[in-house]
Amino acid sequence: MSVSGSGDKKMTLSLKRRYIQLIAAVLYNCNIKGFVSGSIYKGDIKGLCVPGLNCYSCPGAIAACPLGSLQSGLLSSKYKVPYYILGTIVLFGLFLGRFICGFLCPFGLIQELLYKIPSKKIKKSKVTRMLTYLKYLILLVFVVAIPLIKLAPGFCKYICPAGTLLGGIPLTYMNPELRKLIGYLFSWKVFILLLMIVICIFGYRSFCRFVCPLGAIYSFFNPIAFFGIKVDMDKCIHCDACVRNCRMDVKKVCDRECIHCGECIKHCPVDAISYSKRF
Repeated sequence: MSVSGSGDKKMTLSLKRRYIQLIAAVLYNCNIKGFVSGSIYKGDIKGLCVPGLNCYSCPGAIAACPLGSLQSGLLSSKYKVPYYILGTIVLFGLFLGRFICGFLCPFGLIQELLYKIPSKKIKKSKVTRMLTYLKYLILLVFVVAIPLIKLAPGFCKYICPAGTLLGGIPLTYMNPELRKLIGYLFSWKVFILLLMIVICIFGYRSFCRFVCPLGAIYSFFNPIAFFGIKVDMDKCIHCDACVRNCRMDVKKVCDRECIHCGECIKHCPVDAISYSKRF
């Protein structure tokens, strides 16, 4: 392949993914009236879930967040399994895995834009790979244990920076009566948001890599997802260019940390990697 051809392919892949990210973000939050009135959409489709992390309380949100819905389901179904939301998440996971993180998550897009801010960047290492396990602990404690034991949506209430950015801040800004209710918890959430913004400037998709429990859930499906990145082992020369050039903490293409962003496709010298049905 010529140098110009390789460059064209790189540009095309990057642009396509960015367009899909933008379209997904707009579709998730197309309730323009909500941004004008400072209210939350509560129509019939709000009971459905979008695949990516997108706050239910965002004024523009037309559907629910799967992570928030899972916590709500555990809260309201202490003695029952929330089959509907679990089935929805499993369906998303089986079909796309962490492709959702790479293409269909608005907060993933925000992280990538933050990373473009000029600064000294933190390179991936054994330490960052170890830190990727933190999101599984957060999943267990804040998404499962706290809703079941403390009867509170742990992740949404205490951590979620996407909820603060897309829901909490816009609603309090547009509703003076809500601003009177701001207390310690909201200040804590704003602190978490600012911390994540700073970390994401220096480290590529740091929230996605180290904190996001939805990404942790989808990672379990990555090896068996129907669609995503696939390596043609007959072409592969095991040069590891794919792993070296990936900014996620992968050990191989399509392991639990792979978000199917296509970066490996651009760097494979033998065109052994592509998007396709995998089974």
